[in-house]
Amino acid sequence: MPGEWTQARLAELKAEMTAALPALGIDKVGVASAAPFTGLKQTLIRHRELGRESGFEEPDLDKRTEPALLFDDPQSIIAIAVAYPSKLKDAPKSEPGARRGILSRSAWGEDYHHVLRDRLGRLEAWLSERVPGFRAESMVDTGALVDRAVAERAGIGWSGKNCAVITPEFGSWVYLGEMITNVPFPPDTPVTEGCGACTKCIDACPTGALVGPGELDAQRCVSFVTQTKGFLSDEMMRKMGNRLYGCDTCQIVCPVNKGLNWTQHPELQPDPQQAKPLLVPLLSIGNREFKEKFGSSAASWRGKKPIQRNAVIALGNFKDKSAVPALAEVLRDDPRPVLRGTAAWSLGRIGGEEAGAALRDACERERDPEASAMIRQALASFRSEGHRLDELQGGDGQI
Repeated sequence: MPGEWTQARLAELKAEMTAALPALGIDKVGVASAAPFTGLKQTLIRHRELGRESGFEEPDLDKRTEPALLFDDPQSIIAIAVAYPSKLKDAPKSEPGARRGILSRSAWGEDYHHVLRDRLGRLEAWLSERVPGFRAESMVDTGALVDRAVAERAGIGWSGKNCAVITPEFGSWVYLGEMITNVPFPPDTPVTEGCGACTKCIDACPTGALVGPGELDAQRCVSFVTQTKGFLSDEMMRKMGNRLYGCDTCQIVCPVNKGLNWTQHPELQPDPQQAKPLLVPLLSIGNREFKEKFGSSAASWRGKKPIQRNAVIALGNFKDKSAVPALAEVLRDDPRPVLRGTAAWSLGRIGGEEAGAALRDACERERDPEASAMIRQALASFRSEGHRLDELQGGDGQI
């Protein structure tokens, strides 16, 4: 049984595990103690009190910080890192009349949840062959534990000011996973490197979501907002640019990441047409086509609605008049109020007689309160954009 092993044999097995990483498809491994993450719990409580959660997290803070609530008699936690690409080879151009959106690097290639589960499964099998009575509980991203906290304790990397784990070898371009075990592996020492005085990520965040070093207000984070399904504020939509899923700004500007690109895992390499899709076709994409095009990507987990809404927003931010007919069709025919209201916003951004006519017609027909409000706001935006209001007003002069 694992408890009967000597520390010398455990250290030897740990070294063998590290040597086996290339064959297992894992780039880095570390071991953390299974003690409660007491300090983290206080941080999470404060985070919740300030309303900075995304809503996607495990709601039970005890489960997020106490491994013993997830696994019987935990003895150690194995953390793994798998490096992913940051550069898109042969990227298609986004041009007038053929504007494109962008998926964040975490959504390139095969869904990393599947890839990491595969890698953790390989490691579990490797350990099971060598450790009688071996038990483990593996998790990736959607598990209760905080991946970054485990990785930091296990010496995978340090917690950056951008809230990402930054490894000395691979930068922050790594996926993280962990495995609670009944094996008392000797723990690794946390990495002592850090961000120093650098604040480039905080300065570059498009919405000011990085409210301090290592402090993220998820409600303002573009990455989280792109995964929501509701109406968005004018400010947020303008700052989203052409992002369809996720946001890489705080990683792109990180000096540690400069020039780094990882291509050793074929299933994580991007399809350029998937990573930078044309926007207009997304407005009318069906469920089957969406699954065929994006089903293998992590970007598909929320379904097509967020990506379609974000495509509508991107077209508005591009102000490409060639997109007006497609947006007007969404405004007129889409059954979802969020899509109709967002299309109105985009038409207001683009402007022109055709956009104005579509908005005026929709204003008379729309019955959803929120979509109706966005249509009226879009019509009002014609004032600030300098369009001729007399062409948009009804006979009584009211918009």
